[in-house]
Amino acid sequence: MTATARAEPPVPSFLGAMIAVIRKDLRLEWRTREVFTATLVFAALVLLTMNFSFEPGQHAVEDMAAGLLWVAFVFAGMLGFSRSLLAEKEGGCLDALYLSPADPGAIFLGKVASNVIFLAVTEAAVLPLFAVLFNYPLGRAFPGVIVAIGLGSVGFVAAGTLFAAISTQMRVREVMLPLLLLPVSVPVLIASVRVTQTALAGHALSGALAWIGLLVLCDALFLVAGMLLFGYVLED
Repeated sequence: MTATARAEPPVPSFLGAMIAVIRKDLRLEWRTREVFTATLVFAALVLLTMNFSFEPGQHAVEDMAAGLLWVAFVFAGMLGFSRSLLAEKEGGCLDALYLSPADPGAIFLGKVASNVIFLAVTEAAVLPLFAVLFNYPLGRAFPGVIVAIGLGSVGFVAAGTLFAAISTQMRVREVMLPLLLLPVSVPVLIASVRVTQTALAGHALSGALAWIGLLVLCDALFLVAGMLLFGYVLED
């Protein structure tokens, strides 16, 4: 009597694996609200601290508004990347993801999508807070600001997710993440500030097409590089 062969678990499709990672991250965050709470409080503290350096309504605020916003987004984002990947490392989830039959590129894109959602929620709360603290009317500039922040966030999150996964393998992870991420993401941050500045000034984004092109190029570069390298990061 021959023994029946044990059925192998089905290999999830690329899109299916990506959606599964997103659902897992959102479900976990909904239960704990750890990442959102930490990033929102930190971003609010950054804005509140900078508010004491500028008198609301001054021309200096108008000139530096985009930079002030992105300082809050960057620090909040780095905190969120670190906490989300560290929790998975300590719980053994990163090892489980590596051992799963899912495509590492799909896992990476799922993590990027989750982190984009977390950062977007924080940004949605920070924008009105910025308008109130600095007495800065967003008004008609709001649609352009959303486009600028959206394009900048994708590239920044893609690079941040990859380097956060790398830094979790190190003992001095809190120090290594900024050291690895910030120099690489400089083109994204500069372009994001310039496009956001154009939108806040009430000008059409067509006046910043060169910076928008740079943002799109950096977004594609970081996404493709992350998809190709994430499997090696999980392996280490």
